[in-house]
Amino acid sequence: MAQYSDVVQRFMRYVQVDSQSDPNNEAHTPSTPSQHEMAKLLGEELAQLGCQDVTVDEHAYVTATVPASKGAEDLPALGLCSHIDTSFDAPAHNVRPHVVHYEGGNLVAGVVDGHEVSTSPEQVPDLDGFVGQDIICSDGSTLLSADDKAGVAEICALVARLQTDPTLPHPTLKIALVPDEEIGHGASLLDLQKFGATWCYTVDGEALGEFNYETFNASEATVRIHGVMVHPGSAKDVMVNAITVAGEFMQLVPAAQRPEHTCGREGFYHPIDINGSASDVTLTYILRDFDDAEFDHRAEVLRQIAAFLNQRYGDGTVEVAVREQYRNMASKFKGLEFLVTNALEANQEVGLDARCVAVRGGTDGSQLTLRGLPCPNIATGGYNAHSVREFIPVKSLEVTVDLLQHLVAKFAVPQQLG
Repeated sequence: MAQYSDVVQRFMRYVQVDSQSDPNNEAHTPSTPSQHEMAKLLGEELAQLGCQDVTVDEHAYVTATVPASKGAEDLPALGLCSHIDTSFDAPAHNVRPHVVHYEGGNLVAGVVDGHEVSTSPEQVPDLDGFVGQDIICSDGSTLLSADDKAGVAEICALVARLQTDPTLPHPTLKIALVPDEEIGHGASLLDLQKFGATWCYTVDGEALGEFNYETFNASEATVRIHGVMVHPGSAKDVMVNAITVAGEFMQLVPAAQRPEHTCGREGFYHPIDINGSASDVTLTYILRDFDDAEFDHRAEVLRQIAAFLNQRYGDGTVEVAVREQYRNMASKFKGLEFLVTNALEANQEVGLDARCVAVRGGTDGSQLTLRGLPCPNIATGGYNAHSVREFIPVKSLEVTVDLLQHLVAKFAVPQQLG
């Protein structure tokens, strides 16, 4: 690994530590013991980098302080946040990262069970811009875990750079590396008063140049269907098959408003899990929308479908429970436009085509912003998140560290509040 830069070496090391979160154990934080191992590793590395107040708590939250550069000691502290867990949407155990020198055409991560795992330029048009570059992939059997270990590596590489060159300007930096973002928990247990940041950025985006200060509103809906089982030989006018009712429920949810048929600012209903038997079935949906009224309406649609089926099959056959996960944070940046301007300028200063993108998802920043810590989102440079086709160019990792250096320098002077 000596031929690669610090951030690449960190990234390759971090992705090999299993830290997948578990939606079936969300009552516990972290939801998986492996996240403790990731947190311990990062705590040790931040301490070795000279950070102060390094803490790894019982919930696998890693926090640390980087003292301000000379002359910026009295300015408000700036936070940087990424999450240490990886998605449960694909295998994430025993990640084997490798570097592909991309020459065009399909980007092949690996061959699994005789089948090529690859990404075409038609699927990711940005690939055409990476011809001649080194790209990091998994072997095709697992996630790469760039979401969000790329962000973790980029933040830690920035800290290492600031330690190496104390003349680089920056305010006091507050680092937070948190568990369970992928299951909607994120930074909910981060003590904001103790953390001490006035403003913050998550490093958890996708294509370089994209900057996010607007996200989906998000909820999870659990649909429980209770059947009536009797012997099928005497089932006429008595049996209520929960599997059949589940199928009817799914057919009544607007088909054109699934993720595979939406883009841009369009919201969706997304079934992510189904389990059960003819007696009982549980469906899990995630609901997403940028507009508050439309978001609330999506939950109401599911309740109306339940009411319709209960009229057909009897009260209590279908139950819907909706749990809010996070809200669109866009409205919270009025008067704080410098958080957007500084990020866009930092992107431009490292040669990127900076643009604001309403992210079709959420970050820890969604929750932190609504709790009172304004926290927009910086891109990491990764692609195909939550997929065995996930990849990230080496150059993207390196450019993001440069971007973060430019960004923190902008907070080494007083900000103009709007």
